[in-house]
Amino acid sequence: MKGEVIGINTAIISPTGGSIGIGFSVPTELAGNVISQLREFGETHRGWLGVRIQPVTADIAESLKMETPKGALVAGIIKGGPVDGGAIKTGDVILKFDGRDVVEMRDLPRVVAESPVGKAVDVVIVRDGKEMTVKVTLGRLEDGENLAEAEAKTSPTEEGTDQAEPPPAADLPASDVVLGMKLAVLDAESRKTYGISEDVEGVVIAEVQPQSAAAERRIASGDVIVEIGQEAMKTPEDVSARVEELKADGRRNALLMIANKTGELRFVTVRME
Repeated sequence: MKGEVIGINTAIISPTGGSIGIGFSVPTELAGNVISQLREFGETHRGWLGVRIQPVTADIAESLKMETPKGALVAGIIKGGPVDGGAIKTGDVILKFDGRDVVEMRDLPRVVAESPVGKAVDVVIVRDGKEMTVKVTLGRLEDGENLAEAEAKTSPTEEGTDQAEPPPAADLPASDVVLGMKLAVLDAESRKTYGISEDVEGVVIAEVQPQSAAAERRIASGDVIVEIGQEAMKTPEDVSARVEELKADGRRNALLMIANKTGELRFVTVRME
């Protein structure tokens, strides 16, 4: 009523092509930061952490000994990014960023983007079941987008390869079956079979049994188990031993760090019952 801007119109609900009186706007609190950047730099300068994240589910929280599922799980570190080789590691759960709570995964990109480029901030994380504070310095999101685009052009994708279907698991070296997965040593032969990058380390999954716990989580042959319960895996025997150790500890789920053939990581919980 005072003629002041309280928001910037962005979209309306329009089932028939006309307005029904319900619309959406960007609040001025968010837009003001962008306007200030445009005035000062002529372009946006949004903060960038350089991590790939995924939600913390109830199963993942239980596997990480967290009382409640909250925060953002770091599923990967972008090479050349602000925290590459730094204080944040894959498997960390970010709970607070620069004093602001990260209740859900989607909270983190917003609070990071709203932070100034080059600012050193405190980040509260959970690692190995313990809460700790680390300090990171933010990069620029726009630079990160260029880096990700360049990485995508140089990295092979599943759709872009001419890799033939892998031979039956019986053609691979001796293996174990754990949680519905037939496992094999990741050696030169299996790397060639599945087209697995040289920088991927772990235990290769040669076959996934239908209707198994692993199949429910969409784990597929050619995936590589990098860690279980935040411990590195080198052989099928390591996987078997770690699963039995977690069962003896009363765990119902095993938290697996899985890499695809190009090395992209994700966390998956698999039932051990």
